[in-house]
Amino acid sequence: HVVSGVDLLRNPKYNKGMAFTEEERDRLHMRGLLPPVVMPMELQIERVLENLRNIDSALDKYTHLMALQERNYCLFYSVLEKRIEELMQIVYTPTVGLACQKYGLMFRRPRGLYVSMQDRGRIYSLMKNWPETRIKIIVVTDGERILGLGDLGIQGMGVAVSKATMYTACGGITPHEILPVTIDVGTDNE
Repeated sequence: HVVSGVDLLRNPKYNKGMAFTEEERDRLHMRGLLPPVVMPMELQIERVLENLRNIDSALDKYTHLMALQERNYCLFYSVLEKRIEELMQIVYTPTVGLACQKYGLMFRRPRGLYVSMQDRGRIYSLMKNWPETRIKIIVVTDGERILGLGDLGIQGMGVAVSKATMYTACGGITPHEILPVTIDVGTDNE
């Protein structure tokens, strides 16, 4: 089954936004689903960077970039690759610490696997629930000692997701081959 049409545009692994050529739009049943202009990836990258320049807070930039990552891996990682030194501090430390503190408020869709004490003995079935089958790297956190902020519990998922992002941006690992995992065994907080 070939992903096409709206399903392709909603799948961040395959979506490349308006960079789909006229031929691709016809072949993949996307004609009419995108504005009728092919926009080269380089121009899309510049537009994202311009949008980021117009955002004041690091947390808002983080949110903007994570939303892009959820929609379009190709564009997200192209932007990151072009400006890795500038954007690493947004998608990783120090901004990810603040993002973790607000992660519960920012949750949109699963970005990794959550394992709790109630899942003891069921890890294999949890892993089967994850949509990707060719995992090469698992990035695990228990949410403790997150960047000197203390025990953030399951909100520590932001660190696992950000580390996975860096493994792709800096290490060349394909994003869907990395599984962020948060092991929730409770917190030491009062």
